Amino acid sequence: MAKAPAFAKAFAGHWRIVEMDIWSNDFLDLVEEAHLTLSGATDGEIAFGALKGFLDVRYGSRDGAACAEFSWEGYDDNDPACGRGWAVLGTAGRLVGHFYIHNGDDSGFVCERR
Repeated sequence: MAKAPAFAKAFAGHWRIVEMDIWSNDFLDLVEEAHLTLSGATDGEIAFGALKGFLDVRYGSRDGAACAEFSWEGYDDNDPACGRGWAVLGTAGRLVGHFYIHNGDDSGFVCERR
């Protein structure tokens, strides 16, 4: 099992997705509350709209800032889907990053801790 660096604890927890660049706020909570959850050394989950994915997380740095980078696989409206993404700790205690769907859309996002 991979061991996460000490700073990974700052990312751990349940984060509410409050904004995405290309999807409206009404769409975000279509099936369940839009969220990004980071738990354990490498685990996590993302859900928004009709998408739900399970994360494989690695912690490192991006442009000199602590970062959580992840690949994910799951479902988008019951169709298999996968992709990747990353998140960094932003201002005002928020998490900001970018989410990619393989051969599909991508969007920046903002989360607030729950």
